Amino acid sequence: MAHNINFDENTGKHSFFSVKEKAWHGLGQIVDQYPNSKDAISHAGLDYQVEKADLTARVKNSSNQQVSGSAPVPGYFATVRTDNNAVLGVVGKDYQIVQNRDAFTFFDSIVGNDGILYETAGALGKGERIFITAKLPGYIQVGSNDLIEKYLFLTTSHDGSGSITAAFTPVRIVCANTLNAAMKNITNVVKIRHTSNAVERLRTAHKVMGIANKFSHEVEEIFNHWAKKPITDPQLKKLIEIAMAPNREVLGNIRDGRVNALSTQFTNIVDDVYEYALSNPTQQLPTTMGTVFGAYNAVTGYFQNVRKFQDDEAKVKSILLGGTAQLRAQTTFNLCADFAKNGISSLNLN
Repeated sequence: MAHNINFDENTGKHSFFSVKEKAWHGLGQIVDQYPNSKDAISHAGLDYQVEKADLTARVKNSSNQQVSGSAPVPGYFATVRTDNNAVLGVVGKDYQIVQNRDAFTFFDSIVGNDGILYETAGALGKGERIFITAKLPGYIQVGSNDLIEKYLFLTTSHDGSGSITAAFTPVRIVCANTLNAAMKNITNVVKIRHTSNAVERLRTAHKVMGIANKFSHEVEEIFNHWAKKPITDPQLKKLIEIAMAPNREVLGNIRDGRVNALSTQFTNIVDDVYEYALSNPTQQLPTTMGTVFGAYNAVTGYFQNVRKFQDDEAKVKSILLGGTAQLRAQTTFNLCADFAKNGISSLNLN
């Protein structure tokens, strides 16, 4: 299975670290203790600088098509690693490089150096994209003993392909399900463009991430409410079908009861989620067994623990960066919220 983790030929190591547990196909450095930001950068092989370099175009002779010289490319630059001269991408004149250390500064500025626990970090490809996950202090508590850890996830690129993205995501301790809770009125994602003031915006974005505290408080109230709301097995099955519907046509077939019109692939996926909902050990807790919270956890848990992805990078993109898993999680959140409020009528059951 592909992994796309950067291999640094200078150090002979993969650019990735994880605390205690192996991830990303067991590559990189496994450390016993949570490192500070300086050590995390070192463990993950992210201690390299990126600079903008002038671009030139090779010019061919019109008669024999042989390269006869070069010409500057105005307004565009190559982004280059200074440690090995690897070209990471092509960017415009206004593009502001955000060095890897600045990405960690973002985390440190949120809760202080002592409050954040760096859990994973790494670089993909030639080092053009980096990612960091860090655990925040405190928990979201559902019921008496179902604890949900609070994480921040950040990814940024050096190739001009996208924004700096920071996301708050709850993770259940008992099974490491990335819940990816989303809400209609507030967002758990901050995006920062690579513009001339990107570094300054990165330093001050922790003010925006104050929503994480509000978000986790509101999510805790919602999850505890859902954990007390019962849902029957037929209702659960219907909710899963609606949540997993890939388009309006399938959704219409579900709502109208046209079971024969559903593809085998879709019904197999629904069955897998339903089986997870009923049989996984994390679904046997007082907070999840036969509850709306259990229904929500079943869909997020399916994508985290059952669904097959092409590689770990594809999994991260699907779950955390606006992919299918995140979209299904949002749909499920909305369905659970409606069901908890309006009951069976919200699913349009016959």
